[in-house]
Amino acid sequence: MIIVRPSEERGKADHGWLDSRHTFSFADYDDRRHRGFGALRVINEDRVAPGAGFGTHGHRDMEIISYVLDGAIEHKDSIGTGSVIRPGDVQRMTAGTGVRHSEFNASKTEPVHFLQIWIIPEAVGLKPGYEQKSFPVADRTNRLRLVASQDGRDGSLTVHQDVNLYAAVLTPDAKVRLSLPKDRHVWVQVTRGDATANGQTLAQGDGAAIFDQQEIEFASTGGGDILVFDLA
Repeated sequence: MIIVRPSEERGKADHGWLDSRHTFSFADYDDRRHRGFGALRVINEDRVAPGAGFGTHGHRDMEIISYVLDGAIEHKDSIGTGSVIRPGDVQRMTAGTGVRHSEFNASKTEPVHFLQIWIIPEAVGLKPGYEQKSFPVADRTNRLRLVASQDGRDGSLTVHQDVNLYAAVLTPDAKVRLSLPKDRHVWVQVTRGDATANGQTLAQGDGAAIFDQQEIEFASTGGGDILVFDLA
C-alpha cells in the first residue's frame, strides 16, 4: 500500500524571511491525520532569505537532521559546535538532555533551501551531540546512499533510532531498488524533480508512506532527488 502526501496539501508558514512547508504537524499547523510516521516526526522544507535565520533556541529529546538543497546554513550551538552546511552535507544533532543552537543563512545575497528533519530518539535523556558528513553527488547518483543509520555503518551518520535514511539522485529512466524485511515501513520524500515508487508517480515536494512492500523500485522520468526513510 502506498499513500501519497501531495506537496500542495502540506502545512504552510510564510514569515517573510522564512517560507516553510510542513509534511507533518508543526508549530501552529496541526493536522491529526499527519502527525508523523513512526519515529519520523518532522519534515519541514524551508527557504530562508539572505542573512536571515533562526535565532538561538532550545531543543531536547530529539534527533535533528539538516539536509541542504541550495545555499548554505551557518550552525552554532551550546555544545561548542560551529559549522557551515552546504549541498551534499548532512548534519545530525542529538538534542538529548538539552541543547541551544542557531541556524542562519550563511549568505547575505542568496536564499538557502533545506530540509529540517526530526526523529524521535530511542531513549530520553541522551547526551547532546553533533555530527556532520559530506556525501558527494557522485556517491548518490542512481544508488540509494545510506546517509544515516542506527549503527553508523558504511560511513553514515549515527542516529539514535532504528531508522535507515538513504539519499538518491536519479537520472532520467534510472531505477534503484530497496529490499525490506517484514515489519518495515518506508517514507519517501521527493526533494527535486519527479520520482516513482513501485509505479506510483510523485512530484517535487510530494511524500509517500509505503507499507507491506518487500521490495520498492524507485525511478524518475525527468530526473529527481529523493530521501528514503526505512523505519521499524
